[in-house]
Amino acid sequence: MPDLPTPKDAAEAALFSECWDAVLSYADLCTSGSTAANQLAREAFALGIREARAAEDGTARGAGRRSSRLPRIPLLLTAVRTTAAAWEARGQGHKLDPDLRLWLNSDKAARYVGPPLSRPIALRGLRDMQEPDAALLWLAEVEALPLQAVVRRQGLDPTAAVEELNQVRGLFRDRCHRNHLDTPMDAECRSYVRLLDAVTRSPAADTPPDLSRHLATCVECAEAAACLRLHGGGLPAALAQGVIGWGGLAYLERRRRAAEVRLGPGRPDAPDAVGAAEQVAASRARVLRGGMLAAAVLVSVVALAVSMMPGDTGGGSGGENVAQGNPADSTPVAGPGSVLPSADPVTSAAPSSSRPAASASGTPSATGGDDAGKPDPEPQGTSSATAGAGGSEEEAACEVTYDLVNQWPDGFQATVTVTTAVTLDAWRVAWSFRDGQKVDQMWDASLAQNGSRVTATAADYNRSVSANGTLTFGFLASWQNKNSAPYAFTLNGQTCTSS
Repeated sequence: MPDLPTPKDAAEAALFSECWDAVLSYADLCTSGSTAANQLAREAFALGIREARAAEDGTARGAGRRSSRLPRIPLLLTAVRTTAAAWEARGQGHKLDPDLRLWLNSDKAARYVGPPLSRPIALRGLRDMQEPDAALLWLAEVEALPLQAVVRRQGLDPTAAVEELNQVRGLFRDRCHRNHLDTPMDAECRSYVRLLDAVTRSPAADTPPDLSRHLATCVECAEAAACLRLHGGGLPAALAQGVIGWGGLAYLERRRRAAEVRLGPGRPDAPDAVGAAEQVAASRARVLRGGMLAAAVLVSVVALAVSMMPGDTGGGSGGENVAQGNPADSTPVAGPGSVLPSADPVTSAAPSSSRPAASASGTPSATGGDDAGKPDPEPQGTSSATAGAGGSEEEAACEVTYDLVNQWPDGFQATVTVTTAVTLDAWRVAWSFRDGQKVDQMWDASLAQNGSRVTATAADYNRSVSANGTLTFGFLASWQNKNSAPYAFTLNGQTCTSS
């Protein structure tokens, strides 16, 4: 087992400590045990430091001309991948993760060491940046370090931290766009270059259906889209997958968890406070649900009082009008379901003695008058699949495809694609897990989870979906013992079929 390199000075010693933690974390993902992980990490660390020092010496001898290289941490992580490939070639592959071995012997791994123009866009874009800028981007986006701490370490002005990071993101996008233009591609891919650039620049821009279909089948263009789209929270995943390769998303999740352990959850100084936004959304949903429940009870009491009043109300008593579903009372108190970012189905039940077949809140009973006293199975403000049969709302036919992209011992990555038969101005997709899976991170949608029920709500830039169009989002989640596919998918409260 090789000895670790000796730091040149105190500053390099501190850097070694930080880098070693990242290298060991990735090496643990790549191996089948702690002993093998430590061995792989030591070999890769020694290799990476030698490469970094050789590059620095070459720069010094070249009269200040900077060679194209990665920042220290991603450079060491690629050294882990290189060392793992060397183990496989030397017959030591039994020490590696079985899925990694399959990846190392596939065309996917060859892209990372092949001709420069065929390598992933994120890898090329990061290498083309000045090293301090690339380091700032990696530390903030992938290592999940507090932005204020990162800019102080880089010798930048902490008061302009957010602006500095946004500028670096723009530089990365510019480098990736240039590399995408330089990439050898066929005529179809070339025809989408300008459209892809335009769509990814604006958070509010809709992806045309033909471009969406192309991105679903072309790996290179999909990678470019992930790097060019700076909004939506997908940049960390694009960096991790594009630079590290196998296990990039799992490494990203580990680093986020490690940052939470070191710093505590929340990270209020981060510019993209995804966790805080989810907490605000969940709190807002609870307030909305509480308000709607109170309104439903109040309206029920008023309706009961009116039904008990003597006198003619235009052909029948008030109670008869309510029981017969008078159209004047058919509008839900909470409005359409699309405005409620509910995280879970809320079961509300009014007393059976005071609730007619059609509730005073306007939410029709799922089975008619015989079930008037039973709890409503849908959240307040949404319509059940059978409610549309009465003509009050248009039934939304939908089909769901659940794709398990990758899986490791304690986590997995998945993608959900929903095809809708009707036009949507907003959407909310919900499903249930069978085995206690917990979603940790989601992109292209906001996340809320209550027990086994998960809800994904549209982001600002992908709220609108045309008829017969598709919406797609992905997530990272953890699992134990078993990882069955989810079930009971709904789109805005309507049951979907699974393909």
